[in-house]
Amino acid sequence: QVQLVESGGGLVQPGESLRLSCAVSVRSFRDYAVSWYRQAPGNERELVATITSDGRTISADSVKGRFTISRDNPKNTVYLQMSTLKPEDTAVYYCYAKHPWGPSYWGQGTQVTVSS
Repeated sequence: QVQLVESGGGLVQPGESLRLSCAVSVRSFRDYAVSWYRQAPGNERELVATITSDGRTISADSVKGRFTISRDNPKNTVYLQMSTLKPEDTAVYYCYAKHPWGPSYWGQGTQVTVSS
């Protein structure tokens, strides 16, 4: 059974940093593109960043220059390094893994709250 387990969320003050982790228990992890999404109360889920199987990255304009997505294939883990956090970054952050010709999976989410 495939599992995506996010960790690293929490409460921080504006301007601080957090690193989220997504551990993916799946065979051939290196073949998967992995994304981070977020959903704030009352808002739709939105794409934050994606890293492809060959390491290319895409980020939303709202986080460019502040968030960095990376992956460690031997550890089956994807990271989201978040810096200079703002109150509007407050949301539940979800990990999403997609095989190019197969299924996709969601994690359960981790809460990030940015508040003074």
